[in-house]
Amino acid sequence: MSRAAPQPKENMGNPEPRIDGRLKVTGEARYPSDFAVANPAYAFLITSAISKGRIASIDLGDSIAVPGVLDIFTHETIGKLNEVPFAPGGGGSISSMQEMGPDIHFDGQIIGMVVADTYEAAREAAYRAKIAYTEGKPSGTFDAAGLTEEEPSKVEERAKKLPQAGGADAAIAAAPVSIDVRYGTPTHHHNPIELFTTTCVWRDGELTVYEPSQFVYGLKNTLAQKLGIDPEKVHVVSPFVGGAFGSKAQFSPRTGFVAAAARKLNRPVKLVVTRDQGFSVQTYRAETRHRIRIGAENDGKITGFSHEGWEITSRPDPYSVAGVEDSARLYSFGAVKTRVTLVHADRNTPGFMRSPPVVPYIYALESAMDELAVKLNMDPIELRRRNDGMVDATGKQWSSRSLMKCYDEAAKAFGWDKRNAQPGSMRDGEWLVGWGCASAVYPTHVGASSARVRLNANGHAHVQIAAHEIGVGINTIVAQVAAERLGIPVSAVTVETGDSSLPPSPVAGGSNQSASCCSVVVKACDAILDKLSHASGTTGSGDNSRAPDLSAAFERLHVGAIEEYAEFIPPGGKPDALAQLYKGRPTLGGGSHGEKLMYALGAEFVEVRVHARTREIRVARIVGAFAAGRILNPRTARSQYMGAMIWGISSALHEATEIDRRNARYTNDNIAEYLIPVNADIRDLDVIFVPEKDDFVNPVGVKGIGELGNVGTAAAVANAVYHATGVRVRDLPIRLEKLMV
Repeated sequence: MSRAAPQPKENMGNPEPRIDGRLKVTGEARYPSDFAVANPAYAFLITSAISKGRIASIDLGDSIAVPGVLDIFTHETIGKLNEVPFAPGGGGSISSMQEMGPDIHFDGQIIGMVVADTYEAAREAAYRAKIAYTEGKPSGTFDAAGLTEEEPSKVEERAKKLPQAGGADAAIAAAPVSIDVRYGTPTHHHNPIELFTTTCVWRDGELTVYEPSQFVYGLKNTLAQKLGIDPEKVHVVSPFVGGAFGSKAQFSPRTGFVAAAARKLNRPVKLVVTRDQGFSVQTYRAETRHRIRIGAENDGKITGFSHEGWEITSRPDPYSVAGVEDSARLYSFGAVKTRVTLVHADRNTPGFMRSPPVVPYIYALESAMDELAVKLNMDPIELRRRNDGMVDATGKQWSSRSLMKCYDEAAKAFGWDKRNAQPGSMRDGEWLVGWGCASAVYPTHVGASSARVRLNANGHAHVQIAAHEIGVGINTIVAQVAAERLGIPVSAVTVETGDSSLPPSPVAGGSNQSASCCSVVVKACDAILDKLSHASGTTGSGDNSRAPDLSAAFERLHVGAIEEYAEFIPPGGKPDALAQLYKGRPTLGGGSHGEKLMYALGAEFVEVRVHARTREIRVARIVGAFAAGRILNPRTARSQYMGAMIWGISSALHEATEIDRRNARYTNDNIAEYLIPVNADIRDLDVIFVPEKDDFVNPVGVKGIGELGNVGTAAAVANAVYHATGVRVRDLPIRLEKLMV
């Protein structure tokens, strides 16, 4: 074992190497745009140069004159594409050029697409297009004139059930100690190494789409709806995804355009969206504002909690994440009041981005908890301990809760007992030293899923499931679960994913994929063992310690292989959940919506160094301890936590999409000026697995880890910066100019 492959603790699997690791490091892994098609044409998008207004005229004369141009599509010529109603996990009202017509709702909106024999010709023709506009004055972000507000409860069923309990206003007013603070988080944009790409090929009325996707069944069905064809005539291929975390989960407007162009031209069409176009044609993390009020007794017991959030969204679409659903449940608040307001601006529609509800909302909560601890003159860990409990303010019980175990282990490893609580009191030469901590939390989701498992008489197994390898290691853990259940080596298992011809599984998001996929794979393996056990006269389905002798069992059955298709619907799931999944409509249960509160938890500790004169900020070390039920593979789990904590440092100190307030335009739409950490920014990073067993959450006891690790990091960094300097920065990111006071 090594640091990269930690020794398994209780309720953990083996740190198996990734079964597709060699393919990835040698370049043999085929991503969607790598698939060769015969005689492809190449597309290039034309996007709007204004943020609000209308197209007055389009002059394509110079564009058409470019040698090799095959066609140019605009809202006037794209042809009929059906409207896809807005849904958080589906399309959106701005997903077709002809739906918007000449109206412009945001900078970078797709208004045309050139298709040519070469990429270079398509690009040149797109740049030669002459578009005249009638321009309005845009409202791009908070505090701009012309914004409109809306309560999400009027447009989304989920928002009607935000947690409320008791009289929070009265409790806060009556509390001997209280705080009333505001926080803000900026827009964040996805910048995956693999760009957003689409290749469409028609053959005999059937369409094959090569596109990186976190939900191939959603893409298949939504595209069929867009084109007005039978979903069975659409085949989506996406074996590997080169970076996603939400950016490739939703139906993109580009896909319909490329498919329509390929159908009209009767020729495969390839589109690779440029880096800067990806900022406007794809979704992003919405910027938010928060007001948190907390009332507490002198001993730290919280009696009232209020969390109000404001989220930027587009003019046409009511996208929201409403993270108060989770912030209001993290501690045993005496009374709770929550509210979320959507703020419509002249921007493209936001969408999922790693831990979408909790990253901004828990940043605000965990920063406020630190401010309350300072006001109480209490250790911030002790404040959390005094408000830790198995029941939330609404009376709902947790399925398991190991938050303070995480704090205890992380604090010990970090050396928290050596902290001097006075801000600015710890120093190393010219560097001010600050220590901060914060909680991590993410709801445990699980969804309906299906799978096909085939076991051959020679002891080799083949698993087929339309899961999505977005880098988290789903192929490996599915192989591990199947091997463990069937009593065969992991090397004897082949896993096939990323194709809509396979049995469907939910979207690769919300940290549900491991729980959903592994639950159904276990069920299929158990069905195989039942047949083998019956043939051999043994019992103990699903118990590999009593698995039958394979060769003898197969010989008795007179078959060379056994194949089982299985379906899994989690407890409380609707009977039609599988039918809906086949139609591209996944439903995820768990979190706060089931019989009990199902969450993974963690604690993160950060040491920052702030230069006393220049105010340069460095993260010297970070320790995270996490409890997330059964850990299937400590190697891939550590990688997930490590990457998440680095991302959290990024959101705290570096990451922000800069907006030109005059023109509602993104100004750093590239990976040169969109700041993220480099090697020098990440020094000592330690991940601790806290053993936890929870049989309530799902059959395999998995809580999900992909989104957990970056939730508390930004608050821990902010709290450490305050401890170092005495300056409380409430609006992210924390850059040195904000400490020049």
